[in-house]
This record gives sequence, structure tokens and C-alpha cells, in this order.
Amino acid sequence: MTRLSGEAALVLAWIIALIASLAVLFIGEVLGQTPCVLCWFQRAFMFPLAIVLGLGLWWQDPRVGRYGVALALGGAAVASYHIGLYVGLIPEAIQPCTATGPSCTDDNQVVFGIPIPLLALVAFTMIGMLSALSLKEKQT
Repeated sequence: MTRLSGEAALVLAWIIALIASLAVLFIGEVLGQTPCVLCWFQRAFMFPLAIVLGLGLWWQDPRVGRYGVALALGGAAVASYHIGLYVGLIPEAIQPCTATGPSCTDDNQVVFGIPIPLLALVAFTMIGMLSALSLKEKQT
């Protein structure tokens, strides 16, 4: 069984971040779905991941994975909180979304039958794991 190299892990993490970033831009700008407050916070972690990991690959920086891990952890924390709101684990009284803006728990938070916060959590988790994997390879 072959092991995934550090560079290959970073390439996969960058592809996931790029696809996730383009997907939320498509949902917001093309489909016209206004993001809720928590979605904006998740975007604040995902968009830099696509840029930072891409630049790290371009510059052949083998330690860029540490930034990937940090940003992915922050995004995963927001996505986890968002999922808690979505499934009802967190009481409505502390929801960050206003009555006049988009809701964190509406049906428009679903793509292909999967809640957007769950998709975000999976993406952040995969990016974080791949970024960490890239750091385990011997640095020369």
C-alpha cells in the first residue's frame, strides 16, 4: 500500500478548499441564496484556505499545512456550532441569525438533501487531516 506524500495531501486539501469556496459562491451569487451569519463565519475560514494552500503549493512551502490545520479547526468549530443549531441541540434563544435575515435552520440550508453545515464540517475535517498529514512527512 502506498502512502500519500505531503505534497499530494496538500494538493487534495487545496482542491477541497477550492471546490468548497466555489460552491458557496455559486450558491450565494448564482442561485441567490443569502448566507446566514454562521455561513459568513465559515466562509471567513474557507476562502483563505483556498488561497493559503494554493500559494503554499506554488511556493513549494512544505510547512504551509500548519496554516491549513489552524484555519480548518476554526472553520470546523463554527460548522459544528451551526450543525447544533440546525438539528436543534442548541436552543433557539441563542441563535445568531435575526428574524429579518436568513435563518440558520431553514430548508434552504440543504443541498442535495445534505445540510450545508454538515458539508462544511466534512470539508474542514478533510482539509485539516490532509494538512496535518502533510506535516508528518520528513522535512528536508
